[in-house]
Amino acid sequence: MNEILHVLPPLIAGMLLGAMFFGGLWWTVRKGVSSTRPARCFFGSLLLRTSLTLAGFYVVSNGHWEKLLVCLLGFTMGRPMVTRLTRSEEKPTRLGQEAGHAP
Repeated sequence: MNEILHVLPPLIAGMLLGAMFFGGLWWTVRKGVSSTRPARCFFGSLLLRTSLTLAGFYVVSNGHWEKLLVCLLGFTMGRPMVTRLTRSEEKPTRLGQEAGHAP
């Protein structure tokens, strides 16, 4: 039981870091394609997201590789969560329907 209490905070922190990273990526793609300077938008987002994520890993691990590994596991669990939350409910376009139906 005591081990779970030591593993839970890095796992939750990793999930939050993953949600921040992949949620920021989703937001960047949505806003960047309509930007007047998309390269600046994408590069700036990449630097910010990566810096915050690496700093978060450093703080959470506190010099223990076990905490870093659990935090990384939580980070990877954050991606499917963001994917599920940001899934578009739009209907596929005619082009998308035609691409899936080859003669």
